[in-house]
Amino acid sequence: MMDQDVQRRLAAILAADVAGYTRLMEEDTDGTVAAWKSARDDTIEPLINDHAGQIIKFTGDGFLVEFQSVQNAVACAIQLQAGLDASSLDFRIGINLGDIVDDGKDIHGEGVNIAARLEGLAEPGGIYISGGVYEQVRNRIDANFEDMGEQTVKHVSAPVKVYRINWSAGGGESPAPSGPQATISKAKPAVAVLPFDNMSGDSEQEYFADGITEDIITELSKWEEFSVIARNSVFTYKGQAV
Repeated sequence: MMDQDVQRRLAAILAADVAGYTRLMEEDTDGTVAAWKSARDDTIEPLINDHAGQIIKFTGDGFLVEFQSVQNAVACAIQLQAGLDASSLDFRIGINLGDIVDDGKDIHGEGVNIAARLEGLAEPGGIYISGGVYEQVRNRIDANFEDMGEQTVKHVSAPVKVYRINWSAGGGESPAPSGPQATISKAKPAVAVLPFDNMSGDSEQEYFADGITEDIITELSKWEEFSVIARNSVFTYKGQAV
């Protein structure tokens, strides 16, 4: 029998983290901590409260939020990225709709796992949502949804249908129900930066080759003219002749 204190329910889960947090902490610990605190206190917590979200936890470099409304979760994510655009930190956000298990102190289950994996796929400043979320908001959120196809994610047996939300910086207004304007964009060009090979013969230089790839992906993702395939996707080709 399930513990009476444990509850199961359907929820929209938003998972977010700071891109390159470990590197930022190494380069400027005090500045990174101050920027994270400012983002949390001035933008993240107020916007989540405005959209009726429940903050489950803050981690060292991210946060996990539960919403009863999928539309609120997506609208909040767009406003978060717009509000955090001026921050020195770049956040990645993933949103999933699924069953969760609440033990009274934390939430668990595949619904949470997929949200975290979508966050990992997203580029800095990006918002990735699952197919289930897309079906709920495609005619209710005024945004541009880009079909990223099915993605294989860690510890999830079946591929996950993924969409990227192309949000506009500087808007600041709540996305409103829009009808068919929320369309899938397939015309926008995309760039994939394949992992660099370590040609030195020194295995200890492997991190340097990976770092070059990651830095180029991060810089290219700042351009709005094209999409950049996320690190987790391109690194599946590491060591392969494609």
